[in-house]
Amino acid sequence: MKIQADPSSGEENPETDRFYMKTALAEAGKAAERDEVPVGALVVYQGEVIGQAHNRREELHDPLAHAELLALQAASRRLGDWRLSGSALYVTLEPCIMCVGAILQARVSRVAFGCLDPRAGAVESLYRLCEDSRLNPRPSVTSGIMTEECSRILNKFFVRLREKKVSAFSDQLSAKEDCWNPKTER
Repeated sequence: MKIQADPSSGEENPETDRFYMKTALAEAGKAAERDEVPVGALVVYQGEVIGQAHNRREELHDPLAHAELLALQAASRRLGDWRLSGSALYVTLEPCIMCVGAILQARVSRVAFGCLDPRAGAVESLYRLCEDSRLNPRPSVTSGIMTEECSRILNKFFVRLREKKVSAFSDQLSAKEDCWNPKTER
C-alpha cells in the first residue's frame, strides 16, 4: 500500500499519520482477538508499508515478541538490510526500553506513536531515549496520534482481562465451597 506523503521524511503530516495509525490499530485488533496485549506496529519506507505486526508474546512464548520488534524484523527481511534508515515506525503504544533500543539499532528515522505508556514508556513517559544526545542516530518523534483510539483498545482489553480473572477466582471459590464447607457435617 502506498500513499503520496512519505512519513519517513521526518516531517509531520497529520493526515498521513492518521492513515498509518489506522493500520497499526488494525494490527492491535488482531492481537486483542488472540488475547495478546493489543499493540500494533508498522514500518513505512518511501511511502510503502514494508513491515507490520502485532504483539505475539503469549502465542510465541517469547518475551521479545513485541509488535515493534516483529515489524522491524519483517521490514529488515523485506529490504534485505538491518539498517532501516529513512523509515518511520508507527506504533499504537509508546515503545518500551527494549523496543527503543531496537529502533535505535535499526537506525529508524522517525517514531510515531499513539498513547503514552506511563509504566514502561521509553520515548517520553519514563525515559526519553530518543532524545539522549549520547545515542546516535536519534529518530524524530511524534506522539499523540489517535490517542483516544489507541487508549480505548488497550483499556477495553484490560477491563476484559480483569473480568476474566474475577470470574476465574469466583469459580475457584465456588469449587472450594463445593469440596469443603466447615458448616457442613461430614
